[in-house]
This record gives sequence, C-alpha cells and structure tokens, in this order.
Amino acid sequence: MTDNDLGFGRVVTEQAEGRLVNKDGTPNTRKYGQGAQTWQRLYLRTLAATWPVFVGWALGLILLVAGIFAIGYRSLGPGALAGIDRLGLTDPFFAAFAYSVAILTGVGAGPVTAVGSSAQWLTIFESVAGLVILGLGGGLTLARLSRPRAHIRFSQRAVIAPYRGGRGLMFRLANADVAELSDAEVQVSLAWWERTNGERVRRFHQLALERRKIEFFSLTWTVVHPIDKESPLKGVTPERLRDGEAEVLVHATAHEETFSTRIIARSSYYTDEITWDGKFADIYVDAPDGVITVDLARLDRIERLPEGTTTSPAPNEMTATIPR
Repeated sequence: MTDNDLGFGRVVTEQAEGRLVNKDGTPNTRKYGQGAQTWQRLYLRTLAATWPVFVGWALGLILLVAGIFAIGYRSLGPGALAGIDRLGLTDPFFAAFAYSVAILTGVGAGPVTAVGSSAQWLTIFESVAGLVILGLGGGLTLARLSRPRAHIRFSQRAVIAPYRGGRGLMFRLANADVAELSDAEVQVSLAWWERTNGERVRRFHQLALERRKIEFFSLTWTVVHPIDKESPLKGVTPERLRDGEAEVLVHATAHEETFSTRIIARSSYYTDEITWDGKFADIYVDAPDGVITVDLARLDRIERLPEGTTTSPAPNEMTATIPR
C-alpha cells in the first residue's frame, strides 16, 4: 500500500531533506509566521519535563523572585525593615531575603515589618506576585497529574535479519509504566526516495505487519514486517537504504487503564539506525516465583547472527510477534 505523504504534504516532503520524525517521536518540523509562541512553548516544556526538573524550576523561580525583592528592600536602606535583629541574623541581605521568602510564600514574616510607604508597597507587590506564582504552580501541578502520558519505550535500533525463510524488519517496544496498557496497535510506514521517470521523488509505503494489534500489552512486543514479494523492501540492501535515505515511521496507540484514555507514542528509525543481520537479545529473566519477568535494560541489546545464517532463529532466540 502506498500513501501520498502521511499528512506532511506532498510538496513539503518532496522538497525537505533529512528525517521527518525525531527519535523521541516529535515531528522534525518548524513553523514561521506565528510569532515566537514563547509562552505556549514554555507551557508544553513544563508539562513534558520530569518531576525533578519541574520541582527544580519551581524552587528556582521562587528563590529568584524572592532574591529580586530582597535587593529591593535593601535598596531602601537599613530602616526599611524593622525587627530584623529578632531573627538572630547578622547578614542584612540574608535577613531581607528571609523576609522576602516569607511574604512571597504567604507564611508570614513573624516579628519583621515593613517601615515606610515604599517598603509597604513593595511588600504588597510581592504578596500579589506570590499569589500568582502559587496559583500558576498549583495549576501546572494539577495539569501534570491529570495528563496521561505514554510511557512506551522503543528499541534504539531496528534490525533486518533472516526470518522464516526470508527476511524481516523488526523492532521492539515495551510498556515502561506501572499502569497496564491494553488494545495496543502499531502502524509502520516507510519513507524513502525513489527514482520515477528519472526524477527523484520521496514515496511513502505502509508496511504490512505480521501482527498489528495485541489485546494485552503488559511487558514487551516485537513488531515484525516480513520482507516478502509484496513488501516495498523486497531485495533491499544497505546501500539502497542509504541511497534512499530510508526512514521507518512508527505510530503506536494503546488504552491506558488508570485514566481510561487513549495514549499515543511515536518514533522513527533512520537508515543508520537499522542493523543488518542482528538479533535482539533475550529479554526474559528466570523468576523463582513463577511470575513472567523481563529486564528492560536488555530492550536495546542486539547480538550478531553467526555468519552464514540463512534461516530464522527460533522464536525464543530472536523475536516473536506475541506480546512479551
């Protein structure tokens, strides 16, 4: 089956060079004419950041704002804040910083009070800023907690190797979340440059999979595209992949049971990320309690096939299309 452009646009795909989808699944695209979109990009980055990074950003912002206001209090002179001596702090700036943090977070400044109209106005502005920061922080935290994420890991490389008397294109993906996934489905497309009437044109082909959908996706799944007579990869060589700047585009969806929603994950394998005549290492681990166990640290491990191998290794040695 041949598709026109998978939604990228025929004119764009025929003019663009390089990969279409980055390794992390984000489109390798850029749009001009909409302004910088700074706040939208910052919001998306905040949602996508890991929890340690998010907490670090939040604490850093609070300390930065508190430090700026502390400089403001110190610029008003030593008499702008009364009662600092009761804090037992000898450093005037640190005392102003402690007062600033207390006002910004709303916990109260204790015996320290602002003296004079300028110091009072600065305290009012900081109190309002604290409410805004805490409101934004709470909203972002709630959005992160309520936003389902796709924790589907893809193997770093795909392989083309002997498979069932022929060859197959294979890659692995794993459920890296503690939550259960079900009703998982994968679509794989090939994008590469072809010669048509002497003209170099980028074509898209949807690759037939030995198994496109599984009901239970608890552990890992090896996806296989048999390279048969119907495959656009029939007779392909490493040189042909490099010349065509081949890219295998992967689109995976699954039902996430915790939030009862559909999640999406994407990735791609560029021509230099496809290993020839290799096999994925066994990912299973023997467990004495009888529980099916896998080691995700082996997800990306690839072993070389012995020279002269012409038939597909046994499923437990290479790959299987059942969910693992």
